[in-house]
Amino acid sequence: MTAAAVMPLHELPELVVGDLALVIAPPSDRTTIEITVERDASLILRAPLDTTIERATQFVIDKRRWVYRKLAEKDALTGPPITKQFVEGEGFAYLGRSYRLTLTDQVADVGLERGRFHMNPSQVDQGAAAMRRWYITTGTQWLQKRIRPWEARMGEDTIDVAVRDLGYRWGSARPSEGPQYINVHWAALQLPPSLIDYILVHELAHLHETNHTPEFWATVARLMPAYDTQRTTLATIGKNIWLGSV
Repeated sequence: MTAAAVMPLHELPELVVGDLALVIAPPSDRTTIEITVERDASLILRAPLDTTIERATQFVIDKRRWVYRKLAEKDALTGPPITKQFVEGEGFAYLGRSYRLTLTDQVADVGLERGRFHMNPSQVDQGAAAMRRWYITTGTQWLQKRIRPWEARMGEDTIDVAVRDLGYRWGSARPSEGPQYINVHWAALQLPPSLIDYILVHELAHLHETNHTPEFWATVARLMPAYDTQRTTLATIGKNIWLGSV
């Protein structure tokens, strides 16, 4: 028996299989191995605590064609970072509509009024942080209401929504024994409501199935029969969403 057959996978920070390098996620109570292709085309490998390097390596080999296909899709859909300047007339999106920025001392921080974003000039040097705060505060209130019909269709009680920076992920969720909640990227608030609905449905389904199994997609389809159209549109539009770069 080789050393790799018994050496625990989670002793490695990264698993390299051929030309694929996968970051090893911290161990959890999951029972299956999963590869996630992030929006920036990085690869994350999630596996049970007792997974060996040999078992993980064989899993990656078996999934290699799928990974290459997903990476090709990312290359086609991932554009250069969107940057913003905090000057008069710069455009910022909210719920699928673009609003111009006005600098004014009539607001203490950031606000959206009369069809324009308003920012106090004192915030310009930290404009990205100020805008993120606005999206998080406003988005949390909006999403808590928006999720109610979807959670009712799932047969769930109140699901909390946390709005935060999730890097290159639109959302995240894992089932828990306590109160259930999902995370949504603040940048998602720039999307049209129909695409935000897809993110909510996707993460609600993850509260029942952590992996993208046939059962997971069946749950998504039950809640949103046309989800595949929304998923494709999100991938296309997502490359033009501002993620905080200045």
